[in-house]
Order: sequence, then C-alpha cells, then structure tokens
Amino acid sequence: MVTKELIDYLSGFVSEKRFDLFKKIVEKRTRYLTVVLEDIYQPHNASAVLRTCDCFGIQDVHIIENSNKYDVNPDVALGSDKWLSMHKYNSAEENTLDTFKYLRKKGYRIVATSPHTNDVGLDQFSLEKGKAAFVFGTELKGLSRLAINNADEYLRIPMYGFTESFNISVSAAIILHHLSSRLHLSGINWSLSQDEKDILVLDWLRKTIKSADKIEKQFFKLKGS
Repeated sequence: MVTKELIDYLSGFVSEKRFDLFKKIVEKRTRYLTVVLEDIYQPHNASAVLRTCDCFGIQDVHIIENSNKYDVNPDVALGSDKWLSMHKYNSAEENTLDTFKYLRKKGYRIVATSPHTNDVGLDQFSLEKGKAAFVFGTELKGLSRLAINNADEYLRIPMYGFTESFNISVSAAIILHHLSSRLHLSGINWSLSQDEKDILVLDWLRKTIKSADKIEKQFFKLKGS
C-alpha cells in the first residue's frame, strides 16, 4: 500500500506524459525470458545487448564477471541500462556455476546459445516448458566449456553463409526478437505481477526525479504527521 501511495506522490514530480509512458511500458515487461552475459569484454557489443533487451521488454540482465569487468558504453546503450534490472556475479574467481544455480532456483532453464549435438533452432524452441535464461559468451571464444557442459538446453540460429557465427549483439537481437514475438502471441502468462510492476515504476521514478531521496523523505514525514 505504501508503494502505491509513494508512486502517486512521486508521479507529481514528473510530467503526465512521462508517467503514462512508465505505466504503458511496464505492462510489456517480462521476466519469463532473461539474458545472461558470460565474461563479455567489448563494451560496444555488450552495451548493444542492453539496448536490445530494453527494446524487447526483457527486464533482467545477469552479468557474469570472471576475467572481464562489464563496462557500459553510454553512446551505444543510450541510457537503456537505466531502465533494466542489472544483476552482477563477481564474488568468486569463477561465477558461472553459481549464477546458473541461482537462476535455476528462480525457475529458469539454462539455455546455451551455442551449436551443440542436442541443439534446436529458434522455431523449434519450446516456450511452453517454462522460463528461460539465454546465455551468451565472449565475442572471440563464445561460451566457456563450463557453461556449455552445465546448460540444460542448447539453441542455435540457422545460418546459410560461410561465416560461422554472428557477433553477440546480433545474436541477442535475433533470438529476443523471434522469441519475444512468439511469447506475446502465445497464451503464456509472461507479464510481471502487480507488485513487480509497482516496484519497477517506483524505481524508474526515483531514477528520473532530481533529488528523489529528499522528496521521498518529505513524503514519509507528511505521512507520519
């Protein structure tokens, strides 16, 4: 209840157009599909993936930092990281398995975006089996052997040319466009819960409003009086 009251209060400090946009976009956000980036080191491609996630309504991005620190290129991301929920895993020397373990507890299938003996194409990938976390690897070497060996499923993008692979930003765009389009046309309940929507809109308001923390303190002061 406090969250809704706080949203109503903070919404008075942004334009009606901006607040309506928040309410419109949050209805299209999903956690049914999520993206995992393993040890990405090129900020240009890494930031392009964030932009793609925002465009297709993918709210969460999970970032594994083993050898490489993930840096955002603001000229490429164009502020998309501001609207996403970024989760970083860097507490150990090797963080891939801990990330997979966490995601499985959240109900995700770990899907390696890499050719494999048991892989399926985009059209054959089952969305109905449940939530899916798509793991993308480095531009040069792809996914680590550890990630590939511990994935639950494998997904490939059909290709018909001489080049063996797309770069990571193109791969993410193709996969997310195809599968998010299918998801929206399906009968799957892919939307956020109302509580998740409220928390997200509140977060966006806080990131948008100048001195939001002071305004929020004022709200609680008025509420307590």
